[in-house]
Amino acid sequence: MKALKIENSQGHFLTEDGTYETIDKIDKTILLKLVNAALEEGFQIDEYNEDNLKNQAHQIIYKSISEKLNDLHNRRNQFRDESERLYLDEYEKYKS
Repeated sequence: MKALKIENSQGHFLTEDGTYETIDKIDKTILLKLVNAALEEGFQIDEYNEDNLKNQAHQIIYKSISEKLNDLHNRRNQFRDESERLYLDEYEKYKS
């Protein structure tokens, strides 16, 4: 399922129960779930298209979130490597 989609000239995000809600109702809990989803294989969102979104608020929110999530998804391996290296010294210290 797509994490973000454009339907009926509005942006939507995937909720925890598998339904879609309009993008203007997004909160920090959902954003965190979307970030975690962007780090996984198979992450999908509809490409931002200003012509398909008639609501200006939806345009701004959808564009911002989709750009950041796409960037994170494309750099997910680099992000994981940096995260693992950050704690590697501490892990090695307590492993011994």
